[in-house]
Amino acid sequence: MKKIIIPVDFSEQSEYALKTAAKLAKKYGAELLVLHMLEMSDIMLSASDGLQNQKAAFFLQLAQQKFDNFLKKDYLDDIKTTPIIKHFKVFSEVNEVALKNDADLIVMGSHGTSGLAEFFVGSNTERVVRNANIPVLVVKNDVADVNFDVVAFACDFSEETIKPYLNAVNMFSKTDTKLYLIHVNLPNDRFQSSLEIEKKAVNFFTKAERSLDKMKNVHYTSDYTIEEGVLNAANKIGADLIVVPTHGRKGLAHFFAGSIGEDVANHSTLPVMTFKI
Repeated sequence: MKKIIIPVDFSEQSEYALKTAAKLAKKYGAELLVLHMLEMSDIMLSASDGLQNQKAAFFLQLAQQKFDNFLKKDYLDDIKTTPIIKHFKVFSEVNEVALKNDADLIVMGSHGTSGLAEFFVGSNTERVVRNANIPVLVVKNDVADVNFDVVAFACDFSEETIKPYLNAVNMFSKTDTKLYLIHVNLPNDRFQSSLEIEKKAVNFFTKAERSLDKMKNVHYTSDYTIEEGVLNAANKIGADLIVVPTHGRKGLAHFFAGSIGEDVANHSTLPVMTFKI
């Protein structure tokens, strides 16, 4: 991991994200790209009127000053930190910055169930996730330890989740992380017998790793919703992190129909990381 992007709005939640990213940067020797997006209209930025130009210059200078003060943190000492200011809240730009700088991870702060931070109001977190080609780590408090010794990977054993699974395996390959796969069985028309689930798991590992050694890391759980099942299973195994595969721009994976992926991120007290399918 060489470069980490952190979108910030100067809120408490974005500082949680910055602190977490700083710990990851120290662990992996990575550079931090701290991104702030201004709410400035086309009119203000392109107007020929002298007063409008002065206003635009004033707000840019004010944002830069606030940004500089926000980055004066002791925990950023000895970490290469690059501030980036964008003029619009266009969430696809987060991915553009990531691609341009060859970044490995995006770290975002969230309010959780009470709504997302000012910068991430409504579905903006989901917009960033859907546009991101790289993993997104969502945190809602000060993460004390970024070693992530136990990781819960939510999985339906479909072929399309093989890629994000292997990407997750690769990310944690140089650590002592124990990666467990969580499959949630629901009491409806999607209910499957234990034998049916096991056959899918065997097929998954056969194609993903050409080995069944990781079958011992599979946890089956039954619950009323996938979200509850993932969260309960993660707590039961003592997970430090939950990983959710997503389709990105195409919407959430079939296993996470509707807003399940977003619900897991919002309601989990644990950090949640997404990997694009």
